[in-house]
Amino acid sequence: MTSDKYEIVKTKKSGDTRRVFEMFELINVMFPVMFIIVVGIIIFSLVQGIITWNKNNQSPRLTVPVVVVAKRENITHHQHANAGDSSGAHGFHTTTSTSYYVTFQVESGDRIELCVSGTEYGMLVEGDTGRLTFQGTRYLSFER
Repeated sequence: MTSDKYEIVKTKKSGDTRRVFEMFELINVMFPVMFIIVVGIIIFSLVQGIITWNKNNQSPRLTVPVVVVAKRENITHHQHANAGDSSGAHGFHTTTSTSYYVTFQVESGDRIELCVSGTEYGMLVEGDTGRLTFQGTRYLSFER
């Protein structure tokens, strides 16, 4: 008689056990898929950066007369948890990064926007005329 009761209890628990195993099966499928997606994004970014770097190296160095027509900044903020605790229980610290861009207009009317250092950005003023030296998408110098 106790064996019958045991069978009934076991049957009720086996349904719960199946649900737990189904959840683990889902995790066993989703974890590798997410891992592959993250690794794929990292590899894609690296390859894209190498392609741009190589393309810039293969491009000729050009020096052209230009006018500075616009300047802009791109400021990004990142919050990081202190003490390696992702919950933020120990607080957060913020990291700020600024990228500087200058748009140059050549005599034909075409415009080129290039990323420049903060020092170069501070030295350039909209309306400045001079000679821009660049290689692909890489800013090299500006001479008044």
